[in-house]
Amino acid sequence: MLHLSKSKYCEIWQCPKIVWLKKYKPEASVLDEAALARMKDGNEVGDLAMGLFGDYVEVTAYDGETIDLPKMIEKTGEEMRKGTPVICEASFSYQGLYCAVDILRKENDGWAIYEVKSSSMHEGDKDIKDVYAADMAYQKYVLENCGIHVTGLYLVCLNSDYVFDGTLDLQKLFLITDATDAVREEEVYVEENLTIAESILSSSTEPEIDLSENCSKPYSCSFWNYCSKHLPSPSVFDVARMNFKTKIKHYRSGLTNYEDLLSSAKIKNDKQIRQMEYTLYHKGTYVDVPHIREFMHTLSYPLYFLDFETIQPVIPIFPGSRPYAQVPFQYSLHYLESEGAELQHKEFLAESGTDPRRALAEKLCCDIPMNVCIVAYNMSFESARISELASLFPDLREHLLNMQANLKDLIVPFRSGYYYKREMEGSFSIKSVLPAMFPEDPELDYHSLDGVHNGAEAMTIFPKIQFMAPEEKEVARQNLLKYCKLDTYAMVKIWQALKAISDEA
Repeated sequence: MLHLSKSKYCEIWQCPKIVWLKKYKPEASVLDEAALARMKDGNEVGDLAMGLFGDYVEVTAYDGETIDLPKMIEKTGEEMRKGTPVICEASFSYQGLYCAVDILRKENDGWAIYEVKSSSMHEGDKDIKDVYAADMAYQKYVLENCGIHVTGLYLVCLNSDYVFDGTLDLQKLFLITDATDAVREEEVYVEENLTIAESILSSSTEPEIDLSENCSKPYSCSFWNYCSKHLPSPSVFDVARMNFKTKIKHYRSGLTNYEDLLSSAKIKNDKQIRQMEYTLYHKGTYVDVPHIREFMHTLSYPLYFLDFETIQPVIPIFPGSRPYAQVPFQYSLHYLESEGAELQHKEFLAESGTDPRRALAEKLCCDIPMNVCIVAYNMSFESARISELASLFPDLREHLLNMQANLKDLIVPFRSGYYYKREMEGSFSIKSVLPAMFPEDPELDYHSLDGVHNGAEAMTIFPKIQFMAPEEKEVARQNLLKYCKLDTYAMVKIWQALKAISDEA
């Protein structure tokens, strides 16, 4: 008998090979930090959404640490017979097909399915992702075959436009979208997909399913490394700034390695051509001195190098913020007052568990004078955070907007193709540029840091500090300070290297 949950059904919908690999080769799965964060966000949003319609009964049950499906199905039946208006994690099983409905709501002469997702939508948006519709189509199929009259199908997402005012309003936090039409388009494929699932899962032979556009939907697949192991290294999928659909098109036409891509003359982007040519043929550095010099002339003293670290609460916790808002809690600032001056440093790290924005904004205005040149790397991030702070604090607005107006972006010479090394592998991120420019400098090695090596780790650790013991707290704070300091010191080193190029006769 086929045994399938709604999550496995969605994997069948995306690519049947995923389900086969999870059953027969689970060790091939590689989950990155982003995937783990999405799972955490999903649980947090799902728990909160249970209260969307007032009182509810949750039927989740455990046998030890394992979900007790029979008990959940039994409890669901009991609550439905009692006429409980809102049942969360309502569970059903039909011939081995299992699903737990996030929110099952009594509606007239039947029951409505509410599927909760941690993604966000703007008010007025009606487009529903195909995978969400497929998810609900499967649930509808199971429930109807259990004799349940399904009278409504709704998608529950976070409202991107909701601004938290200090009191969480679930009715405004969540958007409810009628998914009936989208589900109708997907439900005609349910039985076909189930037939495919049964055929694949009943065989120990790995299905012959090649790479396709589905490999990037709905998120990048955890089995990508396994399924792409036949590719040369580097391959077409390593070409930077080429969309996945185009990469698949080249792959299907047999253009998998850089040699074939170059000889085909189908690649017209000069930066992509440079990436491939330097990977294959050149060990040196591509430098466009005139354009680098032109960029460097846009910078002036005093020169400040700024980097923020942020948290991104899925549910807003600070007044004036939205779901998934980037909230700055830390910055590092290296600066040079004049040509040849000694490099100086200032920094700020908020107290974990507090709203960091006011204290950070005030300190920033103290540390950065008006009308000075401020350098950031990929400055759109810093610019957006400064703009948000200016909107929050009118008394600091003039100073903050002056900072924003004087921002310069150190990524420009790399993104514009004025400087390139093969070690950058087509990436212009500071984590790629820095080791390419300074491969032997231990001072610039993020891997040598303790505790915090990237922004994702900083984002994860900072909220936890409030719950740490004093000694552990101090260690974590020092790790955050060292990491953020390296970000701005890295910018200084990159600027110095570009300056040396610009100053060449």
